[in-house]
Amino acid sequence: MTESMTETALDLRGLKCPLPALKTRKALTRVAAGSVLVVTCTDPMAAIDIPNLVRETGDSLEAQERDATALVFRIRKKA
Repeated sequence: MTESMTETALDLRGLKCPLPALKTRKALTRVAAGSVLVVTCTDPMAAIDIPNLVRETGDSLEAQERDATALVFRIRKKA
């Protein structure tokens, strides 16, 4: 079985809480079921807010990474 992967990037660098979570929630309503939303942000609170949001929406957080400048979340929209 092969699955085509659709990814949508959302760059939220520079935005402060609660904007990253609000914009991520809005973006999740626009992506297709089963696709991946890759969210990049710099607000440290997003490390708490985005996983909580994903639990609320029922989508799945596939990865959460932190590099020197940003947090990156890979969220798969529930089918």
